[in-house]
Amino acid sequence: MFIDTHAHLQLPPFDVDRDAVIQRAIDRGVIAILTLATDRRSSEQVLELADRYPIVYAGVGVHPCDVAQQSDVDLKAIHALIDHPKVVAIGETGIDCHWDCSHLDQQKACLRLQLSWAMEKQLPLIIHNRKGTEQLREFMPELTQSQIPGVFHCFDADSTWLNDVLTTAWSISFAGNLTYPKSPLPDFSRRIPLDRLLLETDSPYLPPVPYRGQRNEPAYIEMTAKAHAAARGFSLDEIANATTKNARRLFKFETRRPLLSG
Repeated sequence: MFIDTHAHLQLPPFDVDRDAVIQRAIDRGVIAILTLATDRRSSEQVLELADRYPIVYAGVGVHPCDVAQQSDVDLKAIHALIDHPKVVAIGETGIDCHWDCSHLDQQKACLRLQLSWAMEKQLPLIIHNRKGTEQLREFMPELTQSQIPGVFHCFDADSTWLNDVLTTAWSISFAGNLTYPKSPLPDFSRRIPLDRLLLETDSPYLPPVPYRGQRNEPAYIEMTAKAHAAARGFSLDEIANATTKNARRLFKFETRRPLLSG
């Protein structure tokens, strides 16, 4: 059994065959898919998907690249969605200085706001980091002192930042880039305690080998799990069992609604 802790099933690439995508995931042993929002509209969309599909759970929030388009009204509307019975996380939020650093102050303010939501609702926080390591270092004391659990998703920063993250109790996940040739991420995987490792696809982005160049989807989560197993010298079952246990503990799916199976 696998749990995909980070996907974006609400995005247009899935509009033509979303039912089939979800069925393929089920057929490949995926028992839950956490679908993350990036703004007000997508927060509403992920809840629509969570209501439609038993396997789908939701995270609501504002991506750092979308902060400039969100008004106070939008933020209040997102906050009002958090009590939906299948919301299990806040995010994704974080810092992105790759695509647009012109709204950095707004990114920081929105991250701090979403941390306050996570504290208020006692939900995990999903952190995005794209060339934002130095800015996120400013938040490490707040993240630690908040005692809110969370995930540094799609980790691809440097070894020094990994050391910083490992001083916290937060979880770490990699997407399909773990499988790419010459990637340093298998070495990073070996350094992460097994009880803090999660699986994700970041669908439709970052498909793993052998699907690179195609649309990613949750059914491909097994490829990333296999890469972790090879890097760490474990069996696929050991990785699947550990990461599923970790995801259940962090996101408390069963307290919201039962998982699809298992």
